[in-house]
Amino acid sequence: MTDWITDPALLQQRLAFRPARIGLDTEFIRERTFWPQLALVQIAFETADGAMEVLLVDPLAPGILDALAPILADTGILKLMHSPSEDLVAFRHSCGVVPQPLFDTQLAAALAGIGSGLGYQKLVEQLTGIALAKGETRSDWLRRPLSPAQLEYAADDVRHLFAMHDILHGQLERLGRSEWLAEDATRTVLNAENEGPERWPHLSLRSAQFLDRDSQQRLLRLLRWRDVYARGNDRPRNWILDNELAVAIARTTPGDRGAMLQLLDSHPKAPRKLADVIWDALGTPLADENDAPDASVAETRDKQRLRKLQDAVAARSSELGLADGVLASRRWLEALLDQGQWPEALAGWRRQLLEPVLAPLIAQPPATQPAS
Repeated sequence: MTDWITDPALLQQRLAFRPARIGLDTEFIRERTFWPQLALVQIAFETADGAMEVLLVDPLAPGILDALAPILADTGILKLMHSPSEDLVAFRHSCGVVPQPLFDTQLAAALAGIGSGLGYQKLVEQLTGIALAKGETRSDWLRRPLSPAQLEYAADDVRHLFAMHDILHGQLERLGRSEWLAEDATRTVLNAENEGPERWPHLSLRSAQFLDRDSQQRLLRLLRWRDVYARGNDRPRNWILDNELAVAIARTTPGDRGAMLQLLDSHPKAPRKLADVIWDALGTPLADENDAPDASVAETRDKQRLRKLQDAVAARSSELGLADGVLASRRWLEALLDQGQWPEALAGWRRQLLEPVLAPLIAQPPATQPAS
């Protein structure tokens, strides 16, 4: 049975018995905002007689989010979700709480050796043999009323989470990997709870590799300011200041506000009305900017050593029957190599598995560069 819920009291009544587990998903819109806008919340649960019920909860209805928050926060209810990172951020922003404890079916499938990054529909079909419709993936979920096709599609997104949980939990138990999933799920929840501006956003821009240190520091100032402004005004980062223009401003070092205005005028998407705050951000040093990693290290990185790390991880993954990228992504290995410290993403069970094979490779001296 599927019910459309707009009454907070009815939502509380339907889940008053607090089931041991619920299937949970959202539909959200993030095209014109920084924060994901909740447009629909889907909850599946089993009744006392074992029947499956699905609640399609309208987060636009007054009082619904307040009624939903205690259910999300109840640690006695296991939340079954599929690739939930953005959903968790949406819940945190809209309800003030991140659902936990968490069972991520996409991650569980990866750790069970079924495949990495599998979409919900593909995993449902692989595990249960049920083929789901794909017709509403680009729907306008904020419109009301939602169409019957939208409602059915949304209900399907949680209807099969119980069957997948049963299968995946059993496989992880047999493989002795349930604790792996628990660690990763805890990290996912903590990342959502502590989601904030990235400390070194310049490292993610390839063009920053070709800037000198002073220009990198100016770029860092601009990107940090942009992130705070985007969050506070709920607008996409690139709507505030796009990456190309940020790099251009940092590289050219405008000598005064007038010169910067000329630079802004040369770019069609430039936020000229923000010229004053951009100028202030550009000229205001950050307390920790001297500690910023050098983005140009990517150009001088010992690629031979990185390849050895990747090969060692691939060999260990093959032994465990894991797909590429599950144990360690290239980005994580680059961070390990560049900073000489194990990144948080490689903590816990991953480090236990990888440190014996990676530590000797990291300790080796860099390869000698051939003379030009």
